[in-house]
Amino acid sequence: MRRLLEVGVTINKLSYIFFSHLHPDHTGELVPFLFATKYPHTYRRRKAFTIVAAKGFVDFYEKLRFAYGEWIELAPGLLKISELDTTGHDHLDCGLFDVDSLPMNHTDMSLAYRITGHDGRSVVYSGDTDLCDNLVALAKGVDVLICESAFPDEMKVPGHLTPSLAGRIATRAGVKKLVLTHFYPECDAVDVARQCRKTYRGPLVLAEDLTEIELP
Repeated sequence: MRRLLEVGVTINKLSYIFFSHLHPDHTGELVPFLFATKYPHTYRRRKAFTIVAAKGFVDFYEKLRFAYGEWIELAPGLLKISELDTTGHDHLDCGLFDVDSLPMNHTDMSLAYRITGHDGRSVVYSGDTDLCDNLVALAKGVDVLICESAFPDEMKVPGHLTPSLAGRIATRAGVKKLVLTHFYPECDAVDVARQCRKTYRGPLVLAEDLTEIELP
């Protein structure tokens, strides 16, 4: 929410929120977001918005309501939840853009999203994942792949990618631009771009907060 404000966007401007999975580093701001959406009255949201996540999110949300009660309970019809399939491809028509999803190799509720505008340009967000064919398939020919690269090549752990593995996916998928993100502190001690260049030769961006990404 702070970063949005820094670029001049208030939270009541948001129409959709997408969750790749439910780990705390990806959902930790949901409760403050719902609380801020409800209060104060002057800036209270009046238009409905949609949360998109994997099947099982409704149960997660109900448990948050049990913990926080009326502090995060919004007026009827204000919050919509769209749960997508965790076993295969799913599709969501969002009006100004379309969304396609596939499950990733991280948790049972991990999804990656491909967002395609009416002009045909597209972006894929991997969420957290290990090496998997589904990400290659979803990112095929995409304009921008925003891909996790949590650990250096020499510190590979299950459920996460490294720079060279992310590069391998981007090369196999023929993406037009690769943006690496989700860096754990261990990445600070290595040349992430150099490791990625072992397997990928296209345009490369190392993400930072407030990075602006131009679609090709």
